[in-house]
Amino acid sequence: MPSAGAAATALWIERVGLRFGGHTVLHDVSFDVQAGTICGLVGPNGAGKTSLFNCITGSYVPHQGEVRFDVPCVGARDVLRMPPHRLAAIGIARTFQHPTLDPAASALDNALCGGHVHLRGNALSLALGLPSVRNDEALLRRRAEAVMDELGLSRWAGIPAGNLPYALQKRVELARALLSQPRLLLLDEPAGGLPHGEVDELGVLLRKLRERFELTVVLVEHHMGMISKITDKVVVLVEGRVVLQGSAAEVRKHPVVVEAYLGAAA
Repeated sequence: MPSAGAAATALWIERVGLRFGGHTVLHDVSFDVQAGTICGLVGPNGAGKTSLFNCITGSYVPHQGEVRFDVPCVGARDVLRMPPHRLAAIGIARTFQHPTLDPAASALDNALCGGHVHLRGNALSLALGLPSVRNDEALLRRRAEAVMDELGLSRWAGIPAGNLPYALQKRVELARALLSQPRLLLLDEPAGGLPHGEVDELGVLLRKLRERFELTVVLVEHHMGMISKITDKVVVLVEGRVVLQGSAAEVRKHPVVVEAYLGAAA
């Protein structure tokens, strides 16, 4: 449980365990993330990184543990069993290893979906197109265009997402997540499939976005160069267990990490 003096902590993950049949995927996973920081979650394939994200965002239900998120004016709340729309409303957003976009919709329309959770009104007012609804939708579109511009996506805004290169699809998904106005942003392999130069560019962008949108960021990533440059803390998972927490410099030197992960990826 978070203590009264832990106001600077945004996310607590406490003894989370996950099983599929007789196979245990996560074993008593515990760590916390300070507000406004970037935390890297690393480890070899099959370590349980994406499974942990799926537990946080409600896709999987663990057999034990708590995930608590600091909600303004309410305090820390257990979010493990909240539905996705409720998670978005309190400020948790994520991206996926492979973008989950509507391929037929434009890049801009895909991004706009992220902001719908904050539109006022009910189904009737939306159907009638009342002035308040139209005003909210116009404001959301302006925000979406600004975010697209910040991510370098303006020239592709009207192109169907399915026609975009993979790297741009990942940017569109990031835009969609940002438009949900998150306080906690979970990024699952944001640099996956990018050439080296674009990985460096993405690292700079993520630090910029962290400041610009006052985010706490947790990212799963295999590019240890980017992890070393942008993270404040790194958590290492091996076979579903936390084997090390510390700075990127400390993590890179640990023999367990070198053997299990960094030796093949550094």
